[in-house]
Amino acid sequence: MELSDKQITVIFKALCDENRVKIFRLLQGGELCACHLIEQLELSQPTLSHHMKILCDSGLVVGRKEGKWMHYSISPQGALNAMKCLGDITSVKSNESKCCGK
Repeated sequence: MELSDKQITVIFKALCDENRVKIFRLLQGGELCACHLIEQLELSQPTLSHHMKILCDSGLVVGRKEGKWMHYSISPQGALNAMKCLGDITSVKSNESKCCGK
């Protein structure tokens, strides 16, 4: 499955903020409740919600509601998509030079 330029942009946007990278690293240990993320990162609930929306919209993170709290985890498929995306946009596709006059 080829990712569109828009999808690639959304993935990189999700990872271009230090707090979101910290969240992602915390989730590497498994699912966490939003209350634990708020506590560990010393963020307000609205700030965490903002970051989680961006991470979930990117497909990198999934959330599930349990009672009044959300529980978040890394999406295995989202992580694979991000790795494929990085590989695709950083690979050299042609040896032909497209320089001026050549």
